[in-house]
Amino acid sequence: MTTVTLSSKYQVVIPVDIREQAGLKPGTRFGIMALGNTIRMVPIVPIESLRGTAKGIDAAIQRDEDRF
Repeated sequence: MTTVTLSSKYQVVIPVDIREQAGLKPGTRFGIMALGNTIRMVPIVPIESLRGTAKGIDAAIQRDEDRF
């Protein structure tokens, strides 16, 4: 486990090995939440970057006859 220190300006530097593993780039935005005694940072992915990820998926829906 890597440790980091909270600066006097309440900033934390994400270590290079974690940044590379997660594919983080300068300007990446995060959602942040506290879960009990844990802080979780989740990168916010632009919706445009997801375009084409579901290509070829079967979108057919089985419906009951009495439903529209």
